[in-house]
Amino acid sequence: MKTYWRVIGYAKPFSSFVIPYAILSFLAIFFGLINYSFLVPTLDILFGQDQMQLNTLSGGNFIKDSLHAFTHWLVEDKGRAGALFAICLILAFSNLFANIFKYFSLKIINRVRAVVVRNIRRHTYEHITRLHMGYFSNERKGDLMSRLTNDVQEIENSVVNTLTVVFRDPLEIILYFSVLFIISWKLTLITLLILPVSGFLISSISKKLKRQSAEGQQSLGSLVSILDETLGGIKIIKAFTAQRQMMDRFDQENNRYFRLLRKMNDKRELSSPLSEFLGVTVVAIILWTGGNMVFDGEIAASEFFFYIISFYKILVPAKSITSSFGSIQRGLASAERLFVILDTPPAIQDPEKPVAVQTFSDRIEFQKLSFSYGGEDVLKDISITLQKGQTLALVGPSGGGKSTLVDLLPRFHDVKEGSILLDGIDIRRYSLQQLRGLMGIVTQEPILFNDTVFQNIAFGNPNATLEQVKHAAKVANADEFIDQLEQGYDTNIGDRGNKLSGGQRQRLSIARAVLKNPPILILDEATSALDSKSEKLVQEALTELMKGKTSLVIAHRLSTIQHADVIAVIKEGSIVESGSHEALIKKKGVYADLYAHQVF
Repeated sequence: MKTYWRVIGYAKPFSSFVIPYAILSFLAIFFGLINYSFLVPTLDILFGQDQMQLNTLSGGNFIKDSLHAFTHWLVEDKGRAGALFAICLILAFSNLFANIFKYFSLKIINRVRAVVVRNIRRHTYEHITRLHMGYFSNERKGDLMSRLTNDVQEIENSVVNTLTVVFRDPLEIILYFSVLFIISWKLTLITLLILPVSGFLISSISKKLKRQSAEGQQSLGSLVSILDETLGGIKIIKAFTAQRQMMDRFDQENNRYFRLLRKMNDKRELSSPLSEFLGVTVVAIILWTGGNMVFDGEIAASEFFFYIISFYKILVPAKSITSSFGSIQRGLASAERLFVILDTPPAIQDPEKPVAVQTFSDRIEFQKLSFSYGGEDVLKDISITLQKGQTLALVGPSGGGKSTLVDLLPRFHDVKEGSILLDGIDIRRYSLQQLRGLMGIVTQEPILFNDTVFQNIAFGNPNATLEQVKHAAKVANADEFIDQLEQGYDTNIGDRGNKLSGGQRQRLSIARAVLKNPPILILDEATSALDSKSEKLVQEALTELMKGKTSLVIAHRLSTIQHADVIAVIKEGSIVESGSHEALIKKKGVYADLYAHQVF
């Protein structure tokens, strides 16, 4: 139940709904009880037993005696027909009030349900955005999407929809059992001895259902992952005629999910007929026992009739509780999968007392830093200093650790040994938001969103004006092609900007960095995937963007970084050479060899 209450915890503060819901539910059940309580005197009036009941049952039970005394008074005052009419009015109005209170109690529950699901989704989304980059390297994107969508939906359908099972149904059972005890405590004790058997059988089915539900949601996450890979790589799948191979993967996981789903549904459907059978069995035992009590004069026939009806009123919430066990277990399995994400602490966090930083004024220092990932050393003993306004170019063979090094500066990862100093202070002492606010990043693969040109350029700058966006686009050499779009800056560029060419997407990324106007730039092979014409336009935009900025540039084409202040050659995680272009050429080392291969 710990997981269940953790889910319900997203409805805090509880006082805003628990107290009014409890009051309204109690009133709804109370007026429902009034409805059924008057069945006994109504039957007595119809069959002429009211006086006899008054004489034989007087002094036995206050509530029963009061009902019969009231009925007798009605008969005495208004006659049988008048008394029957008065009781019918009482029944109608008590039913009206019962349903009014029930309606308003359900309104509260519906609001709580919506609040819980909204808060869970928001909390999960927020937490995912705070997790470090390494987390996403270890997890499948499709599985994360499945947890945020399918698992949350399962929580809504299974756990949150059963709030009445937790709050209202037990109250209804308690009140009706109180009535049963008032009518006949002997018969009710027999009932209480039988009911735990059905509860044990239902709970055993529910436990198995929870385990299979967890496996089912995991399988569904794998299905979503395969679908995500298929949609993202559909061009390659078609080019390599690998449709059959992908179909086999999909069929294998789809059939696994089918088998799990079938088993879950079989067990879930078993709980309802089983609870119904057990309920009817209990009623049969009550009929036999209570019937003999009527024959022996221990209980009036009209009261036994009322007892049977009241017991059936208990069966409704009891059956709801038992049949909901399976549904709740499925939801709890989904909640536990979701809480695995929420219980993963962000590896990169703000310090307790961060140092305020609003600008960059001096230098960036990498001091004897090392970094390992998955037990493998990626960077080893890196030391280099970059003064404000300078450009540091990182070159070298693929897999040498260039991208990892620049990812350490905005703290996408944290160094294992050594430190990175910004203006003489370790970057781990700054708040993440302020530190990253000093930086603009342009990557090899442009990261754009399914939104308009304007919103993509203004991303991260919600207060940007159209004039500012247009200026940024002009600096990035993007204004010309934007003006040719059907709706200009209001044109939607599609998923990941797929309506634009590679060069156009990259220029939008640069325009986004221009608009932010950060003092520090990180350019990760921003032109390596472009054709010559696009590269020329993008390089011109980058040159304009870098004016007056401190830049860290990862370059594949060495011709683009010849004017860098410092060029560092990284090989197998270490800086093997550093210096200006001319100095490194004269040295005739690794850099000179790389340059010679590209030029000649």
